[in-house]
Amino acid sequence: MSGCGCEVELKDAKQKHVLYWLLGINAVMFCVEITVGLYANSTALIADSMDMLADAIVYGIALYAVSRSLKHKANAALISGYFQLTLGILVIFDIVRRLGEGEPHSWFMIGFGFVALIANVICLVLIRMQSNGEVHMRASWIFSANDVIANLGVIAAGVLVMLLDCRWPDIVIGSVIATLILRGAYLIITDAKKELSNAELTSENNSCSGSKSKSCS
Repeated sequence: MSGCGCEVELKDAKQKHVLYWLLGINAVMFCVEITVGLYANSTALIADSMDMLADAIVYGIALYAVSRSLKHKANAALISGYFQLTLGILVIFDIVRRLGEGEPHSWFMIGFGFVALIANVICLVLIRMQSNGEVHMRASWIFSANDVIANLGVIAAGVLVMLLDCRWPDIVIGSVIATLILRGAYLIITDAKKELSNAELTSENNSCSGSKSKSCS
């Protein structure tokens, strides 16, 4: 029974279950954070909500890649990276646009920063359960690890806005989150391109081996 593929099917089913949870958590948190961020006039919360949106899109793409070939998984990770890159650039534009606006509501930043932190720690635990090292799951780990750092930044920004009575901590942390989004995009795109090259090389080697076998026969 070792060649029946049951092990692969079981692994794929577990991946799908985890990815559905990740998609749901990030989609809900995006809706919550973007609403609160706009109300609280917080650059950091809006940046973090866009990070959540990027993750939700990525997990949707990763679900498409489950049960497919390594090349499909690498392509899914590559598309995910480009989505994250686009959202990171959009966050930077929003930060520039908000430079002249008033002070954000610090308690909303602190409170919902904690809520988002709990959500992302749950995501990390779920991904850790699927530590198979495949490229689309590595991308998922990078997203959620970046999110935890971003959430801690939002909480710190809220505390500093309250203590210093000025907007700049919110702007700075929003910029840091944008940088994390862009860095995550770079890491994922680089990793995905490497996997694509390996997949193409493996395909070429298999094709050559098949041709040699035919010529010998």
